[in-house]
Amino acid sequence: MASYKMWNAEEAAQIIAEYSHLDGALLPMLHALQETFGFLPEAVTPMIGEALNQTRAEIHGVISFYSDFRREPPTKHNLKLCRAEACQAAGGDALAAQAESRLGIAMGEETADRLVALEPVYCLGLCACAPSAMIDGRVVGRLDTDTMDSLLAEAQE
Repeated sequence: MASYKMWNAEEAAQIIAEYSHLDGALLPMLHALQETFGFLPEAVTPMIGEALNQTRAEIHGVISFYSDFRREPPTKHNLKLCRAEACQAAGGDALAAQAESRLGIAMGEETADRLVALEPVYCLGLCACAPSAMIDGRVVGRLDTDTMDSLLAEAQE
């Protein structure tokens, strides 16, 4: 699990200044901000807009387009299950149902205690090792019910 700094507008302004001179600065800037704070709070939008001479709508459009950008602090653990065709064909649907049942949430939700987020992804590049998942950035292939139980136990620690 990654360790993030507490949101700080002064530090955000420094990051924005560091990237604002680049051509196509918005994406690298957003990534740097999220890597630092773990999410992109609404307060950062006007700061970026002023630095890059872009509207809030333009910035919001980019943030909302890319599913890896978050507007809220992340959960402690993030479990991504591949829902693409190869993983579905190899038993991914049953494993997704197992995860949803054990966590008590649907795909795309997070547990009430904000311990685990369960997210669908549509290819982890492990089609030959299907079904696959990613937990906290670590990819796992050849999932079966026992491996899924282990991942879920790890996520619920």
